[in-house]
Amino acid sequence: MAERREKKLAGSAGNTLAGRLARLGLRRDVDFVLHLPLRYEDETRITAVSDALPGVAAQFEVVVVSCDLVFRPRRQLVVRVQDDSGTLDSGTLDSGTLTLRFLNFYPSQQKVLQPGARLRVFGELRDGFLGAEIIHPRFHVVASSDAGTAALPTSLTPVYPTTAGLGQATLRRLIDRALTQGDLTDTLPADELAKLGLPAFSDAVRLLHAPPPGCLLEQLESRHHPAWRRVQFDELLAQQLSLRRAYTARRARGAPQLEANGTLTQQLLAVLPFRLTGAQQRAWHEIAGDLAQPHPMQRLLQGDVGSGKTIVAALAMLHAVEAGYQAALMAPTEILAEQHYRKLSVWLAPLGIEVAWLTGSLKKRDKAAVLEKVGTGETALMIGTHALIEEGVMFHRLGLAIVDEQHRFGVRQRLALKEKGRFAHQLTMSATPIPRTLAMSYYADLDVSVLDELPPGRTPVSTRLVSATRRAEIIARVREACRVGGQAYWVCPLITESETLQLQTAEDTFAQLLADLPDLRIGLVHGRLKGEEKAAVMAAFAANQIHVLVATTVIEVGVDVPNASLMIIEHAERFGLSQLHQLRGRVGRGAAQSVCILLYAQPLGQIARARLKVIFQSTDGFEIAREDLRLRGPGEFIGARQSGLPLLRYADLEDAALVEQARQLADTLLRETPAIAQAHLDRWLGGREELLKA
Repeated sequence: MAERREKKLAGSAGNTLAGRLARLGLRRDVDFVLHLPLRYEDETRITAVSDALPGVAAQFEVVVVSCDLVFRPRRQLVVRVQDDSGTLDSGTLDSGTLTLRFLNFYPSQQKVLQPGARLRVFGELRDGFLGAEIIHPRFHVVASSDAGTAALPTSLTPVYPTTAGLGQATLRRLIDRALTQGDLTDTLPADELAKLGLPAFSDAVRLLHAPPPGCLLEQLESRHHPAWRRVQFDELLAQQLSLRRAYTARRARGAPQLEANGTLTQQLLAVLPFRLTGAQQRAWHEIAGDLAQPHPMQRLLQGDVGSGKTIVAALAMLHAVEAGYQAALMAPTEILAEQHYRKLSVWLAPLGIEVAWLTGSLKKRDKAAVLEKVGTGETALMIGTHALIEEGVMFHRLGLAIVDEQHRFGVRQRLALKEKGRFAHQLTMSATPIPRTLAMSYYADLDVSVLDELPPGRTPVSTRLVSATRRAEIIARVREACRVGGQAYWVCPLITESETLQLQTAEDTFAQLLADLPDLRIGLVHGRLKGEEKAAVMAAFAANQIHVLVATTVIEVGVDVPNASLMIIEHAERFGLSQLHQLRGRVGRGAAQSVCILLYAQPLGQIARARLKVIFQSTDGFEIAREDLRLRGPGEFIGARQSGLPLLRYADLEDAALVEQARQLADTLLRETPAIAQAHLDRWLGGREELLKA
């Protein structure tokens, strides 16, 4: 009957069932095999009602005593049932009686739930108005002749991730069929499995779909069981194989060898008012070595806030110019792009090198002039926003494409800049340090350079957590800091008032500070301002013509005003860890002792409290990144929508040893047994493998 209904559903409504399965990525038998349970329910035994614990799901065999349709406070079906552990009279939990309550039900359910019907009921007990009750239990009718003897399941019942209109029963049936007829042959050599101490693939997935009662639920649901470890390893291995193969494929392509004599780079180093740190020198040499190779560079330059990525990028761009090519740097916001433009212009002016500037807010005539110079090769260096990848932007000979804050761009946007030059080298930069396990997994197709030391002269920033109820004290502190010549940022999470989020807004704060600090000059900058308006406000702040800058997170990256030594972050509990760390990095750039004040509103949730504790206790960007990854998971951390990467469903990135084992085996399989590598990729990616970040 159930199978007929399933066929009718698929047939009468076209591909309704297929469409729902497709939303879960379920097309092939192996897709169903790898669709693993979220949790389990134990229907292998019957629990007496009198022995049941509130809040714990259990299965009961009971007889219906009464079935009533009631209308207060809303229409619902109330069914009183009893098992053999008590009598109806006392109406308490230990009497063997309980209530089944259905807020939504069908007439057919009401029909079978009549006095005398024997049921097997599964659900979680709670204390209700009439005593012990279960809301919307799962149940089925047991024939009276089978009372107490009807066969029980021999394995725990899996509960799968699903989608609207797709029930657990249908999923279980389709997965059971896939386990029977699908190919569960192991893709990994037996000697490798023995070396890694992992079970066979077929044994692992069969156990996870149908664990015997002896399996510890806690070990299964926490995903620490050996069967889970095999699945996690296989998933990591597929990811490593895909990314490492993409890396190898890129290295097989041709690219211009940017061979430079070092004249311009040495001239720049000679006129800089500072010396490169050891980390900057190391990163620069790694990049220069890549640029001289006959295959495209694909390198990630990562470093903490203020570690000096811009000068390394400038050296790379000059290297391209020395080799007779052009270079472009794309940033996600006009403020950051302009910061790069101004800084590079100051550095390169003594060398007689012109830097072009391109954003969407440029006037048509100015834009045309810039494009003409870049198109003819007269201008070798270009800085800009997304405007760099517009259709009309043509380079004469682009050899190096640099993307700053790479996680803020989509894959297509990053590739679009690189493709402005036929075989351009690419350097991506990030001020969000990437934990080692994440770098080994999601960035396995990149070479990585790390700036792990700060330039001398950076003063440590002191962080304070302050309740929003003490706002008057903070305003007084701002007044005093500005009175002695300092400047302050005041960051808010919203631009204008929101009906759903009652947060202190940038415009409200701006108005309040104007009233509370009439003797100070207050500025306001946010993402909705026109480009020239933002530029004017930022220039005034940089020139110390504005004492306090009220802003949204548009100042999160790229803003460098050494005289600003005080940062107030409104509703800090609403920001992510990386955002808080980036914002804090806007101060501490001069000689004065800098302070970051995190204003928070009560009550604080558990995650918000954890974030504030981390940012208060640590200024190490790598440690903060590790905690951020732990709290948010890899999807949010790397920006899943922007990355183009398939998220790991089962693997735990905190297990660095497993990630390392998968990385090593991936290299071995690709080198020695490519057919095995392909079979493993086919199982996990099913022909959907892409040369990600190609």
